[in-house]
Amino acid sequence: MNWDDTTDTDAAGERLVGASADGEDQAVEAALRPKDLGEFIGQEKVREQLDLVLRAARARGATADHVLLSGAPGLGKTTLSMIIAAEMGAPIRITSGPAIQHAGDLAAILSSLQEGEVLFLDEIHRMSRPAEEMLYMAMEDFRVDVIVGKGPGATAIPLELPPFTLVGATTRAGLLPPPLRDRFGFTAHMEFYGPAELERVIHRSAGLLDVEIDTAGAAEIAGRSRGTPRIANRLLRRVRDYAQVKADGRITQEIAAAALAVYEVDARGLDRLDRGVLEALLKLFGGGPVGLSTLAVAVGEERETVEEVAEPFLVREGLLARTPRGRVATPAAWAHLGLTPPRSQSSGNGQQDLFGA
Repeated sequence: MNWDDTTDTDAAGERLVGASADGEDQAVEAALRPKDLGEFIGQEKVREQLDLVLRAARARGATADHVLLSGAPGLGKTTLSMIIAAEMGAPIRITSGPAIQHAGDLAAILSSLQEGEVLFLDEIHRMSRPAEEMLYMAMEDFRVDVIVGKGPGATAIPLELPPFTLVGATTRAGLLPPPLRDRFGFTAHMEFYGPAELERVIHRSAGLLDVEIDTAGAAEIAGRSRGTPRIANRLLRRVRDYAQVKADGRITQEIAAAALAVYEVDARGLDRLDRGVLEALLKLFGGGPVGLSTLAVAVGEERETVEEVAEPFLVREGLLARTPRGRVATPAAWAHLGLTPPRSQSSGNGQQDLFGA
């Protein structure tokens, strides 16, 4: 969810508007995390559908169906997994795909589960293939075959498992093989939050953190949170610190705007890296098209950083487009930076590259 300097990164080197969670974010999230579906803000359709799944399971006295949650980081997948366990009155075991590199790793976890327990498997798309194949049988038949020995003398010993609920989370649902995806009884995609929903998140978090904030202050933070509750909570904490040091501790629109200007998060949620990419694209290359490697060199970043960290949000915001000829700035990008596009773009030549691709 989730101060000494004026950069857009924290002490761990993570971006202030990055959606990944470091140790500090995880600790704060634990304190702010809603405990049941009634407290969970946003994702209305997912909450309604999940509520029906869990109520039906409780009425039958059975474990809930396996659940797959997909969506960008910071939207509440881990929170929902904990809510599923709480609603079912069951313990929860948390692990991740990268931590399961061998089938034996998964067998050790599955064999120690209690009946009805919820197993939350984050980044499930990054699990090793042998473990993935073992998971098929575990999900469907609540059984795994443990291989003893090697080569021709190896034997498979069947191990019965107690009924459990697997909650898988992924940011890249397309990487899941169909046999695994089909074994989930309920699949949900987490959407980005709207400004009104983020304002509710911010007001709730401010109450838990004992921070006084007015409606305009919450709206200012929400507008810069990139549709992500984790980022909204992180920005709230930074603005809280600024308000305590520079003002009377109360967050208003003016205080929020001043604080986020210090941290270089602009009114649309762009940070130093995002603006650097746009400024290079507009000022050095006339809005494009320009190749990704050239653009990365111009901003002094690795190609992967530009492609995987900056571009997704710029594309989602309609500020940048990927075309067969390279990256192209949109009219909205010129307007956001207060620049005038070259005559070639304003007359339509650039637009053909952008919208004709």
